[in-house]
Amino acid sequence: MSFRLAAYAVCIEHERILLAHHVSPDGGSSWTLPGGGVEHAEDPFDTVIREVAEETGCDAVVERLLGIDSRVIPAVEARSGQVHQNVGVYYQVRITSGVPRPEPDGNVVESVWTPMPDVVRLRRSSLVDIGIALAGTRPPTGHVPAVPVGGLVQH
Repeated sequence: MSFRLAAYAVCIEHERILLAHHVSPDGGSSWTLPGGGVEHAEDPFDTVIREVAEETGCDAVVERLLGIDSRVIPAVEARSGQVHQNVGVYYQVRITSGVPRPEPDGNVVESVWTPMPDVVRLRRSSLVDIGIALAGTRPPTGHVPAVPVGGLVQH
């Protein structure tokens, strides 16, 4: 089984959410939240700020912890072909400066402020739905039910 600890930014302003269009080396693409893997000895709080800057070109501040999501992806659905567990730490962030841009030398080809009603029509990572659910409900436990995957919602 593979494992990944990651931190994700949920930035919602004026009924829009900041999304990153990720294109993987195999050619697949989907919309996701800015964020990524926590490096060795790095705090997830620092990871989310770093990842927002790298992927979008924007500076951000963390406003609050929204929650943590842990999901196990079966081997038949995982890109690697083996069972994978992803633990995501979700933060509400606010952009303080910068204009969204593609990630230089990275897999994010564009970052866009997306109107909330348009999100349902995008091919997107389940991370987006989890982040929106956490931001919308702010559950005291920091946990929301699993998001069904299929159709436009991908692992």
